[in-house]
Amino acid sequence: MTPDAAPRCPHRRRWLSALVATQLAAGVWPPLASAAACDDAADWVPPDAFLADLPRLMQALRVPAIGMAVVERGDVVWSRNLGVLNAQTRTPVADNTLFEDASLSKPVFAYLVLQLADQGVIDLDAPLVRYRRMDYLADHPWTDLVTARDVLRHSTGMPNWRKDPANEKLVPAVKPGTRIDYSGEAIFWLQLVVETLTGESLDASMQRLLFGPAGMRDSSYTWNTDLATRSVYGHRAVDDEGHGMPPQMLRDTWNAAQTVAERWGKPLSAWRYEDAQRALPEVQAITPKGLVNWPGDILANAAASLRTTPTDYARFMALMVRTQREPWQISEATRTAMLTKQIDAPGRWTDKGLGWNLEVTPRGPVFYHSGSNGGIFKNFALGDARGRRALVALTNGGSGNVLYRRVVRAATGHDLLAFDL
Repeated sequence: MTPDAAPRCPHRRRWLSALVATQLAAGVWPPLASAAACDDAADWVPPDAFLADLPRLMQALRVPAIGMAVVERGDVVWSRNLGVLNAQTRTPVADNTLFEDASLSKPVFAYLVLQLADQGVIDLDAPLVRYRRMDYLADHPWTDLVTARDVLRHSTGMPNWRKDPANEKLVPAVKPGTRIDYSGEAIFWLQLVVETLTGESLDASMQRLLFGPAGMRDSSYTWNTDLATRSVYGHRAVDDEGHGMPPQMLRDTWNAAQTVAERWGKPLSAWRYEDAQRALPEVQAITPKGLVNWPGDILANAAASLRTTPTDYARFMALMVRTQREPWQISEATRTAMLTKQIDAPGRWTDKGLGWNLEVTPRGPVFYHSGSNGGIFKNFALGDARGRRALVALTNGGSGNVLYRRVVRAATGHDLLAFDL
């Protein structure tokens, strides 16, 4: 490689310039592998030189574990898990280690909703109140306008999460369909609509319609003893000066709910909203005040509670980029809609599809989603439908977002605006 080669990959110029200056000073030229991803013909498996350096980066950023997987030509071709589940116990990760996917839960749930739309079970443009009006919804005309399409493209006008869900009504701040407001609350409401339409819990629907057919055997939105044992713990960001393990949030609430589930003889995977309502007083009686505040705290959450292996999430990503379809999958027209801009929002450099974020790069369009739970789990998934390839990186550290950006840049050559805007 020569200095003249750098402009062929303009999105990496600043990185290359800094790297070249540093390594020239040391009398060392950058390895070829560091720029291999600039070649669109190259695969998205991270270069060997980068992987060799990854433990150093993890240590510097205090990210105890990372799991990665790559899809090429519509198939999962590579995966790698590094590190430990828990920085205190030092239990090493394994192939079946589960990561807390956080908001990467949302595109997977969107796929389920679109399966139901293809089957005629739900109309994406019908008001959700036609299917289910929750008692915590505000009596407001804008509430009656929210549709499943609004939910999946984040145009409901609803907040991400209410500050006091036990006492605060959920209401749009603007008329639905007029602007983008990222909302986990809206996803959760749509989840409860799906409960009504299918007559089963979220996890039951996911296992029946998606996880089972896709071979995602290590995926669940819920919790049990086996999932607990195999799941990573979250850790503080590198600039967090706190001591010890941080509160684990979902793990803490799930463990309490598991106690009630065992007493009832009804697994959490089978719980619906009414079960969580009934269990709430029992769970609150055995947890610190403020940990569990409303039924949504102890129910599978389509917006945030998915846990998978990196390989399982890559199996889902393969569905998004694979052109050959099976009968149980969403139609090609629906897949295209997922990856097509669904709302005009002036002044934005990224767009919203159905369940996915979209960005046009110098090398073509990509779709992506990030995930962050409690500031201690940071994840990213990136796909190129045209190239039939995808990458997923899951971490258990608060600075995992810094780490996964390095993974994306090294593996794909993409330096997304989404990383900075």
